[in-house]
Amino acid sequence: MTATLLLWSIFLAQILLVIAMACATYRVLRGPRAQDRVLGLDTLYVNATMLLLTFGIRTGSTLYFEAALIIALLGFVATAALAKFLMRGEVIE
Repeated sequence: MTATLLLWSIFLAQILLVIAMACATYRVLRGPRAQDRVLGLDTLYVNATMLLLTFGIRTGSTLYFEAALIIALLGFVATAALAKFLMRGEVIE
């Protein structure tokens, strides 16, 4: 009973994450300003990280958790660099 409930809840979470990723992709492609596009990319990488984590829970493989960690680290650095670029016009002073 609990295994079936966990499987269905993970499946539902994956569907909702894919919908959220589609909305974030729309924001990246159609954002009127660069700030909107950066926020869309930030949302996209967070949703991709969560999707990988749900795949890892579903399959029981640790490979997905390691990939999610790498994506989270690179996404944070990329968001910080893009935010600094949008504020000052340069990344490295």
